Amino acid sequence: MSMILFACVVRVRDGLPLSASTDFYHTQDFLECRRRLKTLALRLTQYPGRGSAEGRDFSIHFSSLGDVACMAICSRQCPAAMAFCFLETVWWEFTASYDTTCIGLASRPYAFLEFDSIIQKVKWHFNCVSSAQMESSLEKIQEELDFQPPVVLTVEDTDIANGIMNGHTQIHLEPAPNFRMEPVTALGVLSLILNIMCAALNLIRGIHLAEHSLQCYLYLFYSPARTVKVVLMLLFICLGNMYLHGLRNLWQILFHIGVASLSSYQILTRQLQEKQSDYGV
Repeated sequence: MSMILFACVVRVRDGLPLSASTDFYHTQDFLECRRRLKTLALRLTQYPGRGSAEGRDFSIHFSSLGDVACMAICSRQCPAAMAFCFLETVWWEFTASYDTTCIGLASRPYAFLEFDSIIQKVKWHFNCVSSAQMESSLEKIQEELDFQPPVVLTVEDTDIANGIMNGHTQIHLEPAPNFRMEPVTALGVLSLILNIMCAALNLIRGIHLAEHSLQCYLYLFYSPARTVKVVLMLLFICLGNMYLHGLRNLWQILFHIGVASLSSYQILTRQLQEKQSDYGV
C-alpha cells in the first residue's frame, strides 16, 4: 500500500484549494479524513508552519510557508520525515511555477489544475523510491523536526473546528432580560399628547423641546436609573419655567409644570411586564 495517498496545495489565508492529486481512494474512513483536511485548511493561520493530525488509519500532515500550504493524507505507517519531505518538495515546485500575485488573485477552487500532474509525479516518486535513496533528504528533515517538532493535533480537534464552523457546537446562552413594558393606559396617552403639545409650544426653545421629548421616551421605553432621570427632568422643567416667569403668565407656567408632573407620575407608575412562565415554549 502507498504511504502517501492524497496531496493538495491550498492558499493559507482562506484555505482555497489551488491544486490536488487525483483521488483513487473511496473508503468511508478516507472520505472522512478528506473532510477533516478541508476543515483544517480553513484554520491554517492559527497553527505554526508544520503540523500533523493523527487518525485511526490515516494521518494528515501540513506544511505552510508564506501564502501557500501543502497538505497530505498518509497512511499511519508513513514516517513523519517522509511526509514533510514530500510536502516541502511540492511546495518548492509550486512556488517555482507560480508567483505570489497569481496565487493571491486566484478566485476559484483548483485554479492551477495543470499542477496536478506534478503532484502526482512527486507522490509516485516518494511512494516508489526506497528510503535509502532519499536518506540524505530525510535526515535533514528529521533534524529539523527534532529541533522544532510539528504541532500535533487529534481527530477531536478537527471535529470541534468543523462543528464550530458549521454552527453545530452547543453554546450555552443566558436568558436575556425581558424589558417589555406594561400596556399604555388612557391617562398615559393623554400625558403623551400633552407633552407633544408642550414640545410644539417650545420649538424655539431647544432645551424645553428636548425635555418633553425625553419624557415621552422615558414613558414608552424602559431605561436604567429611570427614577433618577425622571426626578432630574422634572426639576429642570420647573427651574426652566421659573426662569421664563417674565415671558409667561402664571397659567402657562402651571400648565407646563402640571404636564411634566403628570408625565413623571405616569413614567414612575408604569412597570415592567412580568415574563410568563411558559414564555418562549
